[in-house]
Amino acid sequence: MQTTPKRTTGWVVMETLRGYGIDTVFGIPGTHNLEFYRPLGALGIRPVTARHEQGAGYGSDGWSLQTGLPGVVVTTSGPGLLNALSAAGTAYCESRPMILIAPGPAIGAEFADVGTLHETKDQLSAASAIVEWGRRVTSADEAVTAIHDAFELFATTRPRPVYIEVPLDVLEQETELAAAATAPRSFAPAPTADTALIAQAATLLTAAQRPAILAGGGSRQASAALRALAERIGAPVVTTLNAKGVLDEHHPLSVGSALRLAAGRSVAQDADVLLIVGSKLGEAELWVSELAATGKVIRIDLLESQITKNHRADIGLVGDAAATLTALTAALGEGEPRDLAGAVGAVSQARAAVRAESLELSESNTRLAEVIAAALPEDAIVTTDSSQIAYWGLLNTLRVSTPNSTPYMATYATLGYGLPAALGARIAAPERPAFTVLGDGALMFSMNEFITVVEQREDVTVIVVDNGGYAEIKQNELDAGIAPVGVDLVQPNWSAVADAFGGTGRRATTASELSDAVTAAVAAGGLQLIHIDQATFDVAQGE
Repeated sequence: MQTTPKRTTGWVVMETLRGYGIDTVFGIPGTHNLEFYRPLGALGIRPVTARHEQGAGYGSDGWSLQTGLPGVVVTTSGPGLLNALSAAGTAYCESRPMILIAPGPAIGAEFADVGTLHETKDQLSAASAIVEWGRRVTSADEAVTAIHDAFELFATTRPRPVYIEVPLDVLEQETELAAAATAPRSFAPAPTADTALIAQAATLLTAAQRPAILAGGGSRQASAALRALAERIGAPVVTTLNAKGVLDEHHPLSVGSALRLAAGRSVAQDADVLLIVGSKLGEAELWVSELAATGKVIRIDLLESQITKNHRADIGLVGDAAATLTALTAALGEGEPRDLAGAVGAVSQARAAVRAESLELSESNTRLAEVIAAALPEDAIVTTDSSQIAYWGLLNTLRVSTPNSTPYMATYATLGYGLPAALGARIAAPERPAFTVLGDGALMFSMNEFITVVEQREDVTVIVVDNGGYAEIKQNELDAGIAPVGVDLVQPNWSAVADAFGGTGRRATTASELSDAVTAAVAAGGLQLIHIDQATFDVAQGE
């Protein structure tokens, strides 16, 4: 006989999330978090059980980037939560929405130090040190309110992760909280910038002879508005890695995500009027300490504190990127769009210079990346890791048509991101082929998630570029006069590893073999791995 399920605090938390459109959560069930899992089936929420909470966090990030909703990570107390904090740090650095939920010690048992299961000195403070805000609730009503507050944060200001801790006794309590309390709320839209300042910015752009646009991660929801303005003023667009694809990289005005290369930066630096949209201009995105723009600078950002961060602004437009860009285009009036010929020519030259610079910096990674890019399906989602093949090669080479097609973490620069992020992206966007392209060192951080791909019955293809270990760190050691230590790593039989997990392993030694392997992997589905030994791979057919 089926009993009526208990409507606990855990239940109403998940009910609230479901109302906002969350249909997938990532995590690992544990002794203390069972009440978060109890309602998932009834609410139509899919649980994705990772094999490490860090993978759950990165999986939720890949899912979030495709849906526009926050990734939700459910951990148990203590070690489960702490394992997920690297993913929270990534979301914080890259300004992405994420909700971490975990049980905590029962009310009155804080700091008891009596040896209870998963006892942690102060997990709330540990998480709060990483996320935008952390909150320990004391009732079902407070727990639901925290969920609403998180969604208000994501809707109205810079999105960053939050942590909600529910004491174990509160989590398991039944509640009579009204269903209306869990219903999703509407939030006032983020503001459009001041109209007088928009008019001033429009005047500057109208008079500009060499305008340019630098788009950062804050522009990812503003693709159409950004394209309309770029075409209206004839401005080349260069992006950060977090904004890659915000303007279709096949568009004649797109320089691509080349801000890290001098040839890409020069497009922004040499403009007589530079419009910066949603970027803090951090060193990790620039690869230099500052941009050093020489012309007038207009900045658009949700936060006033960002308007002067890392670079002055002659005009600061505080507001939602899409709304402000649309208002700025309208303020330009009904005049004819600027002739694009000059800008298109400049973009073409910049693209050629970017490739030449990329070849000079790392010829082997650039040429191999070109071969990989040519083999990938046009509509693929391609996650990467902090691997040489990514930042020296593929992210400079691969052109994508939509934002969030290359999930990455340019600032946090972690290892272990690519594989779980690809799984999360595939779950969110099953109509698109999902790939991760990463180095052997990075894959070792998350190869346990092979089995998660198999268990979830999803299609993910892993292209592992084997350079024998931590090649970048080895070079760093040599540059510092240190004999290589701890960086030349023993490699498994990668193809056999994939087979052992229930997938299919392949090897490719030429561009032709790689193209065939990619085609076969997409057709077969499931977990697919293609191993490339970089030292012996023949790129000649890709030239």
